[in-house]
Amino acid sequence: MSADQRVYVIDDDEAVRDSMGMLLESADIDYSCFASADEFLDDHDETRRGCLVLDIRMPGMTGLELQKSLGATGSTLPIIFLTGHGDVPMAVEAMRQGAFDFLRKPVNENNFIERIQLALDQESGDWRQKTDREQLCERVASLTGREREVFKMVAEGIANKVIASELGISERTVEVHRAQVMKKLGARTLAQLVRIHIESE
Repeated sequence: MSADQRVYVIDDDEAVRDSMGMLLESADIDYSCFASADEFLDDHDETRRGCLVLDIRMPGMTGLELQKSLGATGSTLPIIFLTGHGDVPMAVEAMRQGAFDFLRKPVNENNFIERIQLALDQESGDWRQKTDREQLCERVASLTGREREVFKMVAEGIANKVIASELGISERTVEVHRAQVMKKLGARTLAQLVRIHIESE
């Protein structure tokens, strides 16, 4: 797991929180425990990384309601639901809403740690992808208006001569703008430039 990842255990049963905490500690996994969904939200920071271990049935806001609330904010934290025998239909609904997994109480310790590691691995991949996209958008935003025009037209396969004619500038100026665009976007080839254009759309 990454150094800034943490497992957030949310369960109204103190005994469950304690046992989960001891198990995670034994696996050298950082964690925080919360007695309710509201308590977690009061302390929640959207930049946090890791995954949630979430009870489905809790007083106040349920696990499903918390899942929907986080989803509405664009959270990508994987959620592993804990469920009792009577909660299977709710767990299925949670999976439909994008939950990473659901485990029956009491959990099998080895399976629990394995699922946690897989959830953290998924979150790492999602975070890297999100970070890469944010950086890409920042680089595209750094282009001047003219550079953006040239970027779009080059990426669409339009020749420098045609770009120069359409924009009312010299072909040499197009080449200068094109070189600046590639430098700012970190593209070394036309293929990379086209890919960046597609990803930034």
